[in-house]
Amino acid sequence: MAGRGTRVRPHSHTTPKPLLPVAGTMIIERIVETFARTLDRTIEEIVFILGPDFGQEIKDTLTEMSNRHNAKATFGVQETALGTAHAVACAGDALSGEVIIVFADTIFDTNGTVSVEGADSVIWLKEVEDPSRFGVAVEKGDQITDFVEKPSEPISNLAIIGVYYFKEGEELNKEIQYLLDNKITGHGDEYQLTDALDRLLKSGKIFKKATVDEWLDCGTLPAWLDTTGEILQKENPRFEKYPDTTIHPPVFFGEGVEVSGSEIGPNVSVEAGTVIKNSTVKNSIIQKNSRIENSRLNNSTIGNHAEAVNAEGEIHIGDHSVVKQA
Repeated sequence: MAGRGTRVRPHSHTTPKPLLPVAGTMIIERIVETFARTLDRTIEEIVFILGPDFGQEIKDTLTEMSNRHNAKATFGVQETALGTAHAVACAGDALSGEVIIVFADTIFDTNGTVSVEGADSVIWLKEVEDPSRFGVAVEKGDQITDFVEKPSEPISNLAIIGVYYFKEGEELNKEIQYLLDNKITGHGDEYQLTDALDRLLKSGKIFKKATVDEWLDCGTLPAWLDTTGEILQKENPRFEKYPDTTIHPPVFFGEGVEVSGSEIGPNVSVEAGTVIKNSTVKNSIIQKNSRIENSRLNNSTIGNHAEAVNAEGEIHIGDHSVVKQA
């Protein structure tokens, strides 16, 4: 999670993309919760690969989240963005024993549990209509036999979603180090994790698949809004009734939210401590401790401690911002 999340600005100026909320829960925490619910293993340690300018407040937030899941928090730093394999290498000594690697900008879910028994590696996959947009896995029987990046021919419709299990993290680390030592780069002239996977596969390691039912992107502002709407529809959270206010579910209200004289929903997530007065809000995300007054918002994203007064239509403002229209 070392990237700067440029496609979700202005919010990623102050918050790494994986820490953005989706209906009251950070993206990264939803990922951890999915593993806790579906994996036949206990998570003991979470290693976060951060960018060089991520401060202590972010580390504290991630440590608190890890503690909630009875896991130790460890931090690595990717000083320069040199690719996915290079990012994984920044985990250092933590790449030992059983490891799971996740690229933390998508939310995924699956029914039942995932077993990693009898495999050197398990790759999480999702059936897609247009595999030419993704890296895909080719399978024979119950084993993966090849990886193809954005295939021009319909060789497989199983997209790699960026979630991987390895029985021996040291073996993966060795192959990544081989790429780094020999300056073997792939797409974008960067060190690619798929090249390390390919080397493991060719060495005879047994790769199996785990399929997911949901794979939701949070990488852009529209995708973050769409994913929030889908999660709200799935979870359909309960909500309080507010005076002189009409609510069209699904909506999420965090603790201490105050709403009066307004019309809220559908597909609206309002984080803790926010105040909404005399406004209409649809298909929007409003973060913590903000104030919306006399506004008509749709498809909007509002940061923490922000204020929108007499605002109309679609707006996207970051933390501590103020929009007051005449």
